[in-house]
Amino acid sequence: MTTSPPRQRATPTARSTVVRGASGAVALIAATALAPAAWGTTYAVTTELLPPDHPLFGALLRALPGGLLLLLVTRTLPRGDWWWKALVLGALNIGALYPLLFVAAELLPGGVAGTLGAVQPLIVAGLAVAVLRERPSAWRIGWGVAGVVGIGLVVLGPTARLDGVGILAGLAGAGSMALGVVLTKHWGFPAGVGPVTLAGWQLTAGGVLLLPLTLLVEGAPPHIDGSAVTGYLWLGTVGGFIAHALWFRGIGRLPVTATAMLVLLSPLVAALIGALVLGEAFTLSQFAGFGLALAALVAGQLNPDQLARFRKEGNLA
Repeated sequence: MTTSPPRQRATPTARSTVVRGASGAVALIAATALAPAAWGTTYAVTTELLPPDHPLFGALLRALPGGLLLLLVTRTLPRGDWWWKALVLGALNIGALYPLLFVAAELLPGGVAGTLGAVQPLIVAGLAVAVLRERPSAWRIGWGVAGVVGIGLVVLGPTARLDGVGILAGLAGAGSMALGVVLTKHWGFPAGVGPVTLAGWQLTAGGVLLLPLTLLVEGAPPHIDGSAVTGYLWLGTVGGFIAHALWFRGIGRLPVTATAMLVLLSPLVAALIGALVLGEAFTLSQFAGFGLALAALVAGQLNPDQLARFRKEGNLA
């Protein structure tokens, strides 16, 4: 008569390794999530602190000074093909993105524009299959759709108007950043270059592209008072080079589709600031949408296969 060997439990060392790995991943996700959370403050800062009718000037100050500062600090310029790669990434993530968002914001209510931006994780999922040759994840695609529905419930009002050009601009903006995220993951970091240096390259490239467009569209800079200085400093530091450095660090280390799901934080933070600071009331459907979007964001960071493996490693030697 034969008997099967008793099931072995994981040693304390093996379990602690799993715990440390999971804790490190959570910390990295949390740090990366600070970037879209900071971007979610843009609407309130723009409307409450900055001079009106100069969004491109605000975008320029958000990009170029911080990019030049990072170049000064890191003292590292692109080499070889990274000159054109940095220009492409800077255009997609900043130089083209901000004007497209400006057009969408001008022609659409904020709720419609925010919902279009929430489509970005789905675009990233499709591009990850085409560019990175990743296997489609039904789990993350399903939660991506749920995230769009949740954001729609939070930010869409019953009288939201639609404009064809505005919708195209909003989708193009989401697509521009999505392609920038996927290409950043595809190209990786050059040898000896970290996320701070990469952020400096892209912010500078995007700012250089924005400079002539800003002068052409908006003309002379607006009058800047004390409140505007505070707003521009916030957008240029916390919402600028700090957020972008954290964002590119996360893209380099986390699954690209999961990272893109964190973008849902931007409209959620904007809505939360509207309710807590600007006195905007939340309806029951908005609370439900908020919960659904948060659930989608968290679930998008999980992978069923990885969960099964962690459970196995936590119970078996």
